[in-house]
Amino acid sequence: MMALSDAGKGMLLGGLAVVAFGLTLPATRFVIPYLDPVFIGLGRAVVAAAVAALLLVLSGAPVPNRAQLRRLIVVALGVVVGFPLCSAWAMQSVPASHGGVVLGLLPLATALVSVMISDERPSPGFWLVGMVGSLLVISFSLAGGGVGLHWGDLALLAAVASAAVGYALGGQLSKQLGGWQVICWALVISLPFILVPAALALPKGGLELPAGVWLSFLYLALVSQLAGFFLWNKGLALGGVARVSQTQLLQPFVTLLASAWLIGEPVDAVTIVFALLIVGTVAVGRRMPVRTGAG
Repeated sequence: MMALSDAGKGMLLGGLAVVAFGLTLPATRFVIPYLDPVFIGLGRAVVAAAVAALLLVLSGAPVPNRAQLRRLIVVALGVVVGFPLCSAWAMQSVPASHGGVVLGLLPLATALVSVMISDERPSPGFWLVGMVGSLLVISFSLAGGGVGLHWGDLALLAAVASAAVGYALGGQLSKQLGGWQVICWALVISLPFILVPAALALPKGGLELPAGVWLSFLYLALVSQLAGFFLWNKGLALGGVARVSQTQLLQPFVTLLASAWLIGEPVDAVTIVFALLIVGTVAVGRRMPVRTGAG
């Protein structure tokens, strides 16, 4: 059996992470009637941070240096605070299936940030395909999915911006610290600042809530906020941020299936068509060259 190249391993790990991340919006949509968005967004990070701290202690991971800590703070603002909060707010007003398609903007946004902070130089063809995929997402937000432009779309766009910065910096830091350590340190750094807001938003009578609510919340905490990033950051480090980030164009398809199967959301033909068109850009985009270095 032929061994996979680093780029191939990166794409594989990225794809597995996308499956994990693709369930995030359906799980959030499921718990939103029972839990405050602030608790969903920050409470899941508190739980993940407790596990992350234990992993760092047991592994004897070295403390990041000052420059790395500064970047970890930005990563934390993006993927520990910004994305979870904004996506939870969005799920108050738009279906998870709609949100999954809008998040198809993430690959292009992540590639843009990557170019600004690293030496990756995608080819013109790469940008063209990325723009086509993004225009499909924008068209869907404006006219597709039976929802139209809503304030929830603005929250989703804020989530995209937050995640793009966190992903790009996290992928870069993973080359120095290791993929799992990046998200663990980002969570631990965030804990003192998110603990009180999360506690204040703790639901009253939480023990009376259905078991499925807490199982979904644990998924958000332990998979969406923690384990998924182990795969994602390692994939970005191996295959390059710009290229591996394109696997997230598959996420709308995962989210659509999960939304229909897990929470019974109706998925109309327009949503399916847009999702398939966006997914189709992955097969083209992954063939476009991405150079490393200025030349």
